[in-house]
Amino acid sequence: MISAVRGTLISKTGDRVVLETTGGVSYELAVPLGVLERLPVEGRAVELKTVLVVREDGWALYGFDQELERTVFQRLLGASGIGPRLALALVSTLGGPRVVAAVRDGDIAALCTVPGIGKKTADRMVLELKDRVRDLALPGAAARRSVPAEQAVQALTNLGYGPADADRAVRAVVSQDGTGEPAELIRRALQRLTERR
Repeated sequence: MISAVRGTLISKTGDRVVLETTGGVSYELAVPLGVLERLPVEGRAVELKTVLVVREDGWALYGFDQELERTVFQRLLGASGIGPRLALALVSTLGGPRVVAAVRDGDIAALCTVPGIGKKTADRMVLELKDRVRDLALPGAAARRSVPAEQAVQALTNLGYGPADADRAVRAVVSQDGTGEPAELIRRALQRLTERR
């Protein structure tokens, strides 16, 4: 089993990165969006914790820069109907701490913001995983967005932005400027989203 890969970041495209080890072996890893954003520029040294998924149709390596996200990904794979793609989408859209908080709290609405997760799947996840995530420690502020931030993300989603993009923009505004009124968060998040286009 491959538990970590350390090497030079060769490329990052879509949801994949390529790391080349000092031995000259290159590994392609699927990573959550948050990891992709936190990685340094190409050519820098990187170490990612990994999960190797072996299936009939092939092997795939998934990379994480935080132990909590890797653990959440592994536990998600234990739920029926959740494969690696859907588990990666959950960690990408919500982040590890929010997935844990949503499962613990039975927050079906938060889970349903992830593409590919409907109410039935979210209900099944909560039922099957609630006890399995109870032991995971969450960072205080990261576990849950404030009410204004939740409202801002919902408003941006209603305007047609993807849940992951809306969540990232609001988180960036909150981390830079702190939490404010929903209207102000929406305005500043919209500025960030339009700058990226």
